[in-house]
Amino acid sequence: MRRACARTSGKVTALGAAAVLVLSLAACDAAGTGGDGTGDASSASPSSSPSPTPTVDPAAYRQALDTALSPLDSSLRAVDRAREGGALNEALGRASAAATDAATALETARTPDDAVVENTGLASSLRDLSRSLDDARADRGRCATSPRVELGGAGSLTTVRDVGARLEALGYPVHLTLPRTEKPKHRRLGNGTMVKDSRRSGLGRLTIDNGTSSDAVVSLTRGKKPAFTVYVRKGTSATVRRVEDGSYTVYFTSGEDWNTAKKSFTRECSFQKFDDEAGFRTVSVTGGTQYTVLTFSLAKTVGGNATTTEVPADEFPS
Repeated sequence: MRRACARTSGKVTALGAAAVLVLSLAACDAAGTGGDGTGDASSASPSSSPSPTPTVDPAAYRQALDTALSPLDSSLRAVDRAREGGALNEALGRASAAATDAATALETARTPDDAVVENTGLASSLRDLSRSLDDARADRGRCATSPRVELGGAGSLTTVRDVGARLEALGYPVHLTLPRTEKPKHRRLGNGTMVKDSRRSGLGRLTIDNGTSSDAVVSLTRGKKPAFTVYVRKGTSATVRRVEDGSYTVYFTSGEDWNTAKKSFTRECSFQKFDDEAGFRTVSVTGGTQYTVLTFSLAKTVGGNATTTEVPADEFPS
């Protein structure tokens, strides 16, 4: 039978009044014979290996996630409650700052090995979300898409949602309520609808021919005060009757999605005016009355005799 054994040998060395026993330890190999000393022996030396890196407590990381995301979650809920306008813009600004703070906290959080990649991804996507929230609140003047529509087109929301789902699947819930969004709207008025109208009692007649690829709103003003404003759908024409005598500046705006409250399109906007005024005159003649009938074409045509100029959005009469 092969067995392992160990043997000791010793000697006593006298050092003054004290005696010291010196022992030596030898290890027998598996072929040792158990006492005759003929078996091969090899010395054993202790081996050293680095201690494994302690893993991060998953419960501690879950707490770190909640601590980092809780202020952002509150800010995003406030975005959902805010009414469009100044209140919503302020809420978006606060949420943008909170998203940056959350990203910074996650970047310094101690993270379990199985969550390192997704934690990094979540921090990165929150920085993108911060930029999206800030962009949505940008003031674009009259031609402005709703911030909720802007957010709906931001890819950062999808990325945050996807990374959060992956962390959840690993056992690390992401308690974060993403803001509600809206799809682009396509609001239009009926062709010939009067957006604004004063009392008209003249005989003049104006026809607007919209041969462009966008709906348009045409406004005739005396000075800066609109006399009337009419909606003309693309590819159609509309006629305004009973126009009073006088000289009018003709403005028009075109675009997509008419916002009645702002009296402006929200996408693809342009604002222009005809360089020449439109003059209406009524005169009595033998046998009756003569009055002005005008036609304005919004599409550029060969041989057309009217030129237009771009104008700032705030110069367009409301």
